[in-house]
Formats: sequence, structure tokens, C-alpha cells
Amino acid sequence: MTALDSDWFDARVRAASDRLTGDEVLLASFHTEDTDFVRFNHAKVRQAGNIAQTEITLDLIEGQRHAEATVGLTGDAAVDDARILRVVERLREQRAQVPDDPHLLVNTTPTSSHQIAPSTLPPTDDVVGTITDLGAGQDLVGIYAAGKVASGFANSLGQRNWFETSTFDFDWTRYLQADKAVKSAYAGFGWDDDVFDRKLAEADAKFDALKRAPISLEPGEYATLLTPSALEEVMGLLSYGAFGIRSQRTSQSSLLRLVTGDARLDERVRISEHTADGVAPNFQEQGWLRPDEVVLVDGGQAAGALVSPRSSVEFGVEPNGAAGHESPESLAMAGGTLDDAEALARLDTGLWVGNLWYTNYSDVPGCRVTGMTRFATFWVEGGEIAAPVNVLRFDDSIYNMLGERLVDLTSTPEMLVDNSTYEQRTSASMTLPGALIDGMRFTL
Repeated sequence: MTALDSDWFDARVRAASDRLTGDEVLLASFHTEDTDFVRFNHAKVRQAGNIAQTEITLDLIEGQRHAEATVGLTGDAAVDDARILRVVERLREQRAQVPDDPHLLVNTTPTSSHQIAPSTLPPTDDVVGTITDLGAGQDLVGIYAAGKVASGFANSLGQRNWFETSTFDFDWTRYLQADKAVKSAYAGFGWDDDVFDRKLAEADAKFDALKRAPISLEPGEYATLLTPSALEEVMGLLSYGAFGIRSQRTSQSSLLRLVTGDARLDERVRISEHTADGVAPNFQEQGWLRPDEVVLVDGGQAAGALVSPRSSVEFGVEPNGAAGHESPESLAMAGGTLDDAEALARLDTGLWVGNLWYTNYSDVPGCRVTGMTRFATFWVEGGEIAAPVNVLRFDDSIYNMLGERLVDLTSTPEMLVDNSTYEQRTSASMTLPGALIDGMRFTL
């Protein structure tokens, strides 16, 4: 089985729509992928394979009652049509037993779209050859995932949406010993050997610095340079609930003080859901289109929120294409004026943090975040890496990190593609700069 196309999806929905009765409306969302996976250990291939899978989610509606189910498909039209029709019959039976849904909102005006990004991915064998050649002799572990991912939406009212893209992601770590390692990633739409060579060279320089004797720092505040990958962990935590209209209107958002105007971030901070520059579909699972950009924070102040169809009904706000979870899928933060090549010199003396993990809230109302440094973290003196630093825990407020204590943001934000493959490859991404902070708080 290979990933299926929009015509195949359209035919399945038409066949199911022909079997509807009365005033029934059918919504169908679709995900398909054809992905090559390669796992590396010691820069050698340890596992390789391909996953081609397709699933469809059906929502059968009549009035304000509805029932929903997801089913995997085979690619055989006759088999899948029969499977879908059986599911529709079961949903009809289930719907008769459920109450009205007061927050159900169906887009009754068809807004169709069709977008296919041209594929420029090289053959997987070529990429694997490059990785094994350049990584020979290193304790390099990682995973390469690449291929086509497509999402679709259709309903019995005639709306059709299709979004298809081909991307790759190589996430790897070069180990020295114990927790001393350098983690790197390269992702995008087309592989470039020169870019990969540059990333390897940057990782090699950090790896050589790891060989120096590590130091332990006392708790306190230190000037800190967070890389885009480190900032991704913080922004990923914020993405769960902070930017959704439901969490804001119910006072559960960790950025509630920003929303109410009781706090603000640095005026250079601009955060948005930038669908036009991401790899996520330009529509959500109920078929509502996403604008190219929804600005969430502008000039350091709250500027908007993600609004799902259900929240639209509940709070009387126009929907803007957010999924039910109301979390960003193409989050972007604007860059600043700090040239990447001058970042260490501007830091002068302090911490360079490559990665964070175990991030969580230590104080939700105060938007205070805690977590640990991971892999390569270095002490910098006079703009030069002096020594690796043993693991630290930070505990600081976003209003400090991206507010009062923010010195600058790097000028060239980096796209970071979500490498999650739980159940299926995700199409989420973040585009983030690095952040230079004057006094980030470390507690142990």
C-alpha cells in the first residue's frame, strides 16, 4: 500500500454520501503517509523500513446530534467502501442514543482548497549513504524519517480540501560518555549536503569542547544564550493551552496575565500561528480554513487567540481554523537583531544551552517554567566556550525570560519540524530564534 491521493479520498466520501438519509450530513477527515524510517547506531544502519498507512475519521450529523469514529483503510476501494458504510451504519445507531451537542458548528458554505507542495526529496538510499560516510567512526545515534504526508477533508455538502507535502527530518546525537553528548537536527523539504556538512561541523566543534573537564555551577542567575532547540522546549510547553480562547476565557491559560494586560513581554516578541510558512494543513479536522497567519503576541502584548469551532459557539467568537485542542501547529516567533555568528561574543560570559527537557510549570498563573539542561551545555568566557557544564535545573518566569531579562533574539529563526511519530508522523513545526537572556534563574 502507498499513500493515497485526493481523487481516491473523494471517491470514498462520495460513495458514503450517496447512502445518507434524511437531513444527515457527513464530515470526513483523512490522513495518509508513505514514510521511510532509518535508525542509526554508531553511524551504521540498525533498522530500516517503510510505513504506508491511511485512516479516515467520520462524523455523522443530523441536527445537533452526531457520532464519530476513526477507521484504518487498505487502499482497496471495494474493501474500504464496505468498511466505511458499516461504520456509517454504526454511527447512525449511536447517534440515536446521544443528546444534542450545543457547541456543534458545521461549515455549511463549502470552502474547498487543493495544495500539493512539489517533492524535492532525494532517494533515501542516497541520504543514508551520506550519513554513514560522514559519521563513520562516531558514536552517532539517530533516526531519519522522510516521505509524503497528506491530509484531507470532505463533507457531503460538497466541500473538498487537500494538503500534501513531502518532508524529511534527521534527528541525531553524537555521544562522548554518560550524559555528555551533542544533539543536532536537520529538517526541511529538500536535502542539501552543504547544509548537512555545516551542521556536522558545528556539532563537531561542540563535541571537541565536551572533552574538556566539566564544571559544576552554584544556583543563581546567569546570562544565558538559548538555542532555537532549547527555546522549542519552552514554547512547546506554552503551546498546550496558553494560546487557546477556551483556556483564556476560563482563566486556565498560563499567559492569563498577558491576556488581561497585567503583564507583558519584551516589545520585540512577536508570536503567531503562521500556517503559510509551516508544514501543517491549511484547514482543520472539521474543514474550517486556516488563515495564513493568526498573530498571538505582538509588541510583547496579547494580540489574538486560537479559536476552534466549538469554542466559537461557546464564547461567541469567530473561528479561525484552530483544531479542537487549540494549540499552535505552525508556531513562529520573529527574530531580533542578534547575528548568530556574533551570539557568543554578545553573551561574553555565561551559559550556552543547546537543549532543555523535562519542562513543566512550577507556577501556572505566574507562567513560571522549570526543567533541566540536556546534552551540550557550556560555560562561556570572553565569548569563547571554556568548559562543559554539568546538569542544571532552571526555574524562571516567561515574563523574565522573554520580558524584563531578554537582551535580544537571533536574527535568523530556524524551522524545527516535530519529529513525533506516535501513531503517525505529525505535520507540526516551530520556527524560532535563539534568545539571549540577562540573568536566567538556575536552582540546582
